[in-house]
Amino acid sequence: MAAGTFDHIPTIDVAPSYDGSDAARDTLARALGDTLEHVGFAYITGHAVPAALVEGLRQETKDFFARPMEEKRAIDINAWHRGYMAPNSSLIVTSSVAKVAKPNQSESILIMHELDADDPDLRAGKPLQGPNQWPSGQPALREAALDYMAALEDLGRRLVHLIARSLGLPEDQFDPHFERPTVFLRLLHYPPQPREEGLFGSAPHTDYGFITLLAQDDRGGLEVRNKDGGWIPAPPIDGSFVLNVGDILSRWTNGRFASTPHRVINLSGKDRYSQPFFFDPSMDCVVEPLAQCIEPGSVAAHPPVRYGDYLMERIDKNYDYRKDKTA
Repeated sequence: MAAGTFDHIPTIDVAPSYDGSDAARDTLARALGDTLEHVGFAYITGHAVPAALVEGLRQETKDFFARPMEEKRAIDINAWHRGYMAPNSSLIVTSSVAKVAKPNQSESILIMHELDADDPDLRAGKPLQGPNQWPSGQPALREAALDYMAALEDLGRRLVHLIARSLGLPEDQFDPHFERPTVFLRLLHYPPQPREEGLFGSAPHTDYGFITLLAQDDRGGLEVRNKDGGWIPAPPIDGSFVLNVGDILSRWTNGRFASTPHRVINLSGKDRYSQPFFFDPSMDCVVEPLAQCIEPGSVAAHPPVRYGDYLMERIDKNYDYRKDKTA
């Protein structure tokens, strides 16, 4: 398969990453690497994340979005990129992917890693190192979200090890950069939308970070763009996560792994709920294209960049609320 010419999203069974031999893990890593290189997306099955965690969080998500607007707006997104984003308030600036003039047809709540009150980064007021916001009267959402994030972080670390293997590196190659990972959980509600030119639940975009793990409900609507400009459906597969490469992993591999554009259009006539988990390196991590990914006689496609600087530039550009925040 030539890079980017896919017509479907492959499925990768990661069970050997738990109890397989070295040979089995190498075979799995090669299959994953090939998929990330040529498609940038994969369905992940054979993982150890309990279905009850996924479904429990989905129910809490539904309960939150069913609350009165004034209760949701009580935890409007704060300067640390945590909290509620109302419908029609998110316009992703994606000039390199598509021209977008209409706001996304969705609402969401953003949750990041939980920090103790005495955390040194929180006390220093560093970017994105602040308190999560939880709705009053719904304590089960906090428990469900944090349990889910812990399980997805474990799966994310396994995938990071497989990615390293796929590149011919020791599987712990990236571990120092994930000692204090940057993690996001975004709980999304997409109301039914009309079929209208330029109107999206989530406009065409690429993700910023290392990898994304998405649990989606049974409504469908996610589409992935191939090299020919065709939009390939990524329909739900029960028990799977949709894995995709983010921009920073693509940059780290000198473009070898594809950060593939994707979008959501909810034409199901029903409410759609999804829960993407973004697993990224520490804010202080310096990302430089790997020597193994630079062809002989070629040069790196990108200069080194500190992940935190790259991330904040993207967030400041793409979210209108940042214009009123100083942290």
